[in-house]
Amino acid sequence: MPRPDKHVFVCTQNRPQGHPRGSCINAGCAEIMNEFMSEIQNRNLFEKIGLTTTGCMGPCNMGPSVLVYPESVMYGNVKKEDVKTIVEQHLLGGEPVAHLQMPAEVW
Repeated sequence: MPRPDKHVFVCTQNRPQGHPRGSCINAGCAEIMNEFMSEIQNRNLFEKIGLTTTGCMGPCNMGPSVLVYPESVMYGNVKKEDVKTIVEQHLLGGEPVAHLQMPAEVW
């Protein structure tokens, strides 16, 4: 498999309900992961975009969290409808989606 141009990491941290740090699983990260999978499959981007689940990346209260490399851009509070925008604008177009990026003091 060739090295992808971009690599997307989706936090799927699962903590118990009511945990003080929160949990991306309780914020809908599974839906985000499935939407990324669908976009990659529908556009046949398997060789261009890597997709990996990950544990906690830090800003639990702003999840679901999505991290894109090699740019090291982290998105927070990602919704299912944001995935298509991230794919088109950032992963394919090279321009991060500013309104979804984590604040500088967080990432």
